[in-house]
Amino acid sequence: MCGIAGYINTKSGPITDSNSIISMLKIQKHRGPDDSGIVMFNLGSGDFQEISVEEPRSVESKFDGVIGFNRLSILDLSINGHQPMASPDKRVYLAFNGEIYNAFDYKEELQQWGYRFRSSTDTEIVLALYLKYGIDGLLDRLNGMFAIAIIDLDRHEIIISRDRFGIKPMYFTLTDKVFAFSSELKSFRYIENFDFRIDLDQLDEYLLFRNNIQGTLFEDILTLPPGYYLTYTHKAGINKKQYFDINCNSRVVEDFDDIEFYEREVKAWLSKSVDSQLMSDVKLGCQLSGGIDSTLVTWLANRSSNKGKFEAVSIIFNENNFSEERYINRVVDNLMIPSHKFLLDHNYFIDNIEKVTWHLEEPINHPNTVAIYKLSQLAKEHVTVLLSGEGADEIFGGYGRFYDISYPFQSRRLLHEMKCALRNPAGLPDYFNHEYRAILATAFLTPSLAKKLRSGFSKEKSICNRRAFYRTLSGSLFDRQIKYEINTYLPALLIRQDKMSMAHSIENRVPFLDNEVVKNSFTIPEKYLLLRKSPEGYNNEKYLLKKLTSRVFGDDFAFRKKMGFGIPLKDFLLRTRFNEYLNDKVLPGIQDRGLFNHRIVSEWLSDIHNLNYLELEALWVVVAFEVWASIYLDNKHENRYTSF
Repeated sequence: MCGIAGYINTKSGPITDSNSIISMLKIQKHRGPDDSGIVMFNLGSGDFQEISVEEPRSVESKFDGVIGFNRLSILDLSINGHQPMASPDKRVYLAFNGEIYNAFDYKEELQQWGYRFRSSTDTEIVLALYLKYGIDGLLDRLNGMFAIAIIDLDRHEIIISRDRFGIKPMYFTLTDKVFAFSSELKSFRYIENFDFRIDLDQLDEYLLFRNNIQGTLFEDILTLPPGYYLTYTHKAGINKKQYFDINCNSRVVEDFDDIEFYEREVKAWLSKSVDSQLMSDVKLGCQLSGGIDSTLVTWLANRSSNKGKFEAVSIIFNENNFSEERYINRVVDNLMIPSHKFLLDHNYFIDNIEKVTWHLEEPINHPNTVAIYKLSQLAKEHVTVLLSGEGADEIFGGYGRFYDISYPFQSRRLLHEMKCALRNPAGLPDYFNHEYRAILATAFLTPSLAKKLRSGFSKEKSICNRRAFYRTLSGSLFDRQIKYEINTYLPALLIRQDKMSMAHSIENRVPFLDNEVVKNSFTIPEKYLLLRKSPEGYNNEKYLLKKLTSRVFGDDFAFRKKMGFGIPLKDFLLRTRFNEYLNDKVLPGIQDRGLFNHRIVSEWLSDIHNLNYLELEALWVVVAFEVWASIYLDNKHENRYTSF
């Protein structure tokens, strides 16, 4: 895992010093503390020069672009893995953040082609694949997680790309003077005359969903979408191209009437994925929550690891309603693996909420993000690479809403919607419109509550981009929801994992998002993922994974009610220290900023104990936003947070 940063002047002349790039790298040094590199270049003439990262200095005026890299060494810890990595003729420079699990499948072919390897890194294989096949051929062959930046001096072209599912981040900005790209958007602050300003057009979508599927909350900073690459030339500017479309997958219609067949298949796919993701020259472990997904990953990884060489790390709570410690204990006792459990309490939460926001670079969408931050912080004492179960719910239909989307008119669900309509009659028509129902299924607020918080809120504006995307999807209601959430809900969870782990120089891997696992998941009949009635009980989502888990850990473990990874937020907010922080700092900030209804937030803060679930969610959205705004929009991060 590593960090990439670079920029090129589009109209403002040459780069005269290395101050900006060194600052861009320094601010994200946590992503790669082991090594750094910088290359200056001229995209037109093809001139280049590698320079030191130690001290800012003047540079020759013939360069208009620069690329820098911070390395976290995972494979080949030697200097041979130094980046940006040059092609043998030094006409191509590549910066690569991630891991390619099938990279070494191509090494012999590339050697026969004539490429002579200088390292045992997957980075050099990626470079060689680009040299042989070009960008489309390269991306078509990669199975893994990545963000890649390529400077091709012969083609006078910059290319940035991102993996299929958005596991690794890549941001870019194009102004009238500069095109810049980075693994973390905080680096853009060090580009001349660049400042962070809020993009108010993104605010309605954020308020409803806690994330934005196009752009960021910052003006002029965009996220490269998963499955895309972008090219830049001085002549043509930027051109964005999609190389992977989840819509290329279609669910099978005909099937074997044999659930055990599919169970064996899933086990084989996951085993192969986990085995491939155990490659490392440093110590590995698993992020074990006690839930189905991380339990399966832990079980399969432990089977393939040397005895005693694989460890589990977990977050626990004092509050029994939120802690799955008993299930964590059951897994580690069954597998007889070392386990490290870390307690998250209200003091750690309040002490670190601003640090977490600084690293996340956006409002904390899920309060449990602080828990992942602590887990990564303490896990660093034991491992450098962590495997997690992220992505399983989106790929295999693990949320209750998948059932409600597929069977919307069952009596239990209709009764619930009727009760909701008594409080909010305007919301009922949305439920009977399948598009609205699908899109709003991942919303954290109701449109009516969002409108109370922000007077100018527009539901249509907030869902515009999502509805346009949903209309491109094919398949059953279940399949469209799978594809929709892979592209709109999952990327935010993955970026959270990336940034919280990389804050402590931990690499996080996600075996459920292996290319072949995702592709093969569409060969499973819907009825084996989403049972209307299961023999074991009422909890029917993600049925096949639960059935596989039950073989090892029992039905009572596998078919229990899904808890998720929540935290005792209301209890934390009621604590004296947090309440003082909210009233003394957050509430005045909300009032001064004027973006949200200060009066209703004040009322909620004075009566936290009696807030219902939706009001608590709404309060958190506004609190998290103000913490983020105070750090980034008020430029406080420069002096207070760079040491994090």
